[in-house]
Amino acid sequence: MVLPDFTTPRGAEEYPEFIPVSIAERAIVRHPPVFLFDEPRSNLDAKLRVQIRVERNRLHTTAGDDRDLRHARPGLGHDARDRVVVMKDGWIQQVGEPLELDSHPADLVVAGFIGSPAMNFVEVTIGETNGALGAESPRFRVAVPPAQTSALRPYKDQPLTLGIRPEDLHPVTGSDPAQYSFDAVVDVVEPLGSEILLDLKAGPT
Repeated sequence: MVLPDFTTPRGAEEYPEFIPVSIAERAIVRHPPVFLFDEPRSNLDAKLRVQIRVERNRLHTTAGDDRDLRHARPGLGHDARDRVVVMKDGWIQQVGEPLELDSHPADLVVAGFIGSPAMNFVEVTIGETNGALGAESPRFRVAVPPAQTSALRPYKDQPLTLGIRPEDLHPVTGSDPAQYSFDAVVDVVEPLGSEILLDLKAGPT
């Protein structure tokens, strides 16, 4: 793209080998059919990221433009307003709305990309005790819910990857069934202001 003549920055004539490119890097076509933003908020602080997200969504609502937001960093995919395309090595893994990808990821790539903190992955084996299936690892065992029993029974005695979202974990209460609980030790506490993250080590001490 050839840019029109711009005023030469002061002092640029002393360094003819350097070509100012900042204007070209930030040029935006005013009425395009599609906007492509390449990691538009990755290097911003938390407060400014939220502000830019709100302004971007307001622009989409008022202008009605189509936008393609590219996020290379996991966790930022939730910020997309309409649909997310998750790619790896040039191949599309899944296309869908953010909540759809969160609840029903097509594979481990999508599951690990969506959400912050990221999903926990545990290598387990589907075992059976007294007719009940369970996901077993060296450090814990949790029962397979009845709704998933028929789907997982063909994988009995086979290794699988169990994915657990951090927000789906909570301290055990009196109403929680024991078969869906396991022991864990708090390893690191991360106070983040509005929330506190706990890094846990599963299994007994």
